[in-house]
Amino acid sequence: MKKEVIAVFDIGKTNKKILLFDQQLKVVHQQEDRFPTSFDEDGFECDDIVLIEKWIVATLEDLVNGNEYDVKAVNFSTYGASLAFLNEQGERLTPIYNYLKEIDLEIQIELFNCYGGEEEFCRRTASPALGMMLNSGVQLLWLKKTKPELFKEVKSVLHFPQYLSYLLTQQVVSESTSIGCHTFMWDFDQQCYHQWLSDEGISLPKPCPNNYQLVTEISGKKINAGIGIHDSSASLVPYLKGSKEPFLLVSTGTWCINMNPFNHTPLTDEQLKRDCLAFMSVDQQPVKSSRLFMGHIHDVNVKRLIQHFSVADDQFKKVKTNAALLHKYLDQGRDYRVFFKGDLPADYIDITADLTGFSDFDEAYHRMMFDLTMLNADSMDLICGANDGVKSIYISGGFARNEIFVLLLSALYEDKIIYTSEVDNSSAMGAAIMVWDNDMPEIDLGLKKWNLIEESKIEC
Repeated sequence: MKKEVIAVFDIGKTNKKILLFDQQLKVVHQQEDRFPTSFDEDGFECDDIVLIEKWIVATLEDLVNGNEYDVKAVNFSTYGASLAFLNEQGERLTPIYNYLKEIDLEIQIELFNCYGGEEEFCRRTASPALGMMLNSGVQLLWLKKTKPELFKEVKSVLHFPQYLSYLLTQQVVSESTSIGCHTFMWDFDQQCYHQWLSDEGISLPKPCPNNYQLVTEISGKKINAGIGIHDSSASLVPYLKGSKEPFLLVSTGTWCINMNPFNHTPLTDEQLKRDCLAFMSVDQQPVKSSRLFMGHIHDVNVKRLIQHFSVADDQFKKVKTNAALLHKYLDQGRDYRVFFKGDLPADYIDITADLTGFSDFDEAYHRMMFDLTMLNADSMDLICGANDGVKSIYISGGFARNEIFVLLLSALYEDKIIYTSEVDNSSAMGAAIMVWDNDMPEIDLGLKKWNLIEESKIEC
């Protein structure tokens, strides 16, 4: 008998995955692929959407026609800040533009000037002005102003997760997690699309709940299809479903995204200037968030340490935690820094940090990790509310396996319980939960509690 599964396509900028979840929300199959990138008409690198489209359809057909799995539903978890433009016939008119592509700043300046100025506009849309297509609403204005003839052909606009759902269902839908994520499109005060869209003659579909399902047919088999979900919001879903008390999620990787689903106070101008924003949860609630390019900062500075101390490239993975050294740094205070004293340089490599004062690589790495953790703690503090009731901090992703990082956070946030989570595919799991039709199984977050004081017995 075939095993009943939910298929989730988890599409990141680097890796594209297909995951199959069984009735207990356990991953029973996972395949990861990388595709060569393409270029848009301006020569800017972007995902090769044609390859992705073919891969999704072929993968589903293989699963349905195979003898091992009975695919009951499919959903999509992807980066959200990219748009698909469709014509009257439902055909895609443009590439899926890279959200890191910069645009003429005059486009967003004109928008700000028409709607209360930058501070008010960004506060109202909970979106810092990022100066690139990462504010996906600007992609609409950019296309309208730079390619007016092409824009006249646009009949429908979809965020990337919904476009992949459309690929299977041919249904144009919208949902809150993509619309509400630094897009400039959503008015958080009025809980509706911002006025500028209708003023520009742009009509978008009313957002559907994330558990809304359509039906598609693959190789003659009818399958429920989700409408897609923005990956950051998707990663919260298992914790919202599996946690019984308010929490803050520290989702780590190349970027460290700190998310507080329980702080609903409006973003301040200072928070916006320091790169805070609001995501939208699957319950249509704002999720105050901050971020730090932590994984990248770590990697480029570790390379400098490796070169200076002439050690192996993977030496940082072998560093044994020195609790006494961490206590020494804590006693010096979180504002005392050796690395990252001022503004981060453009390339994020701190060449001002004097490495000659360290006895070896391990000591230098402890100091670098301490100062990097303090940077992220500063970012976390921006979204911690006095009355949000948060008692727990969950750490997921790559740095959940970095003992120095985790122990330092436990020392900094003594009034909260620090957990690492072993949910490796939280975004994909969140997407699977959205199309779950059976009784929800108990969600195992794989939590481990950490405390630096209790770990001080670690050998020094």
